[in-house]
Amino acid sequence: MQRVSSAQVSVDGVVVASIDTGALVLLGIAPADGEAEARWLADKIANLRIFPDEGHPINRSLLDVAGACLVVSQFTLYGDTRKGRRPSFQGAARPEHAEPLYLRFAELLREGGVGAVATGVFGADMKVALVNEGPVTLILDTVERSAGRDSSGPA
Repeated sequence: MQRVSSAQVSVDGVVVASIDTGALVLLGIAPADGEAEARWLADKIANLRIFPDEGHPINRSLLDVAGACLVVSQFTLYGDTRKGRRPSFQGAARPEHAEPLYLRFAELLREGGVGAVATGVFGADMKVALVNEGPVTLILDTVERSAGRDSSGPA
């Protein structure tokens, strides 16, 4: 997740989605992920205080600033580079599981009050451009949520 002043996704040279102030979410989905993980993550992202106010550089949420969210599927977050020189993506969910959950996650953001939610094109070769504000970049991991940690793996 990155705090951005703007972000856009292009496919074949055509901009398919763009936002102004808000968050860019690069979403990796694991085989065990489901509705509960998507719901938790959508709520966390909508309410995480990463935007500035007059007194603090990270004190307002996406909801507080009426920010937008651009969600881009990114199975490469599960790339395992421990062996050899070519990453293995066996830790990523298969497309038939990942795509519906990716779309559901975007829907959950909308249901949670995030006004403008845009998505990339699942499975496409996308070009992502962004202006990261801060920079603020956070890693949120649904596996780590029960341990009280949010910052040690893919989103």
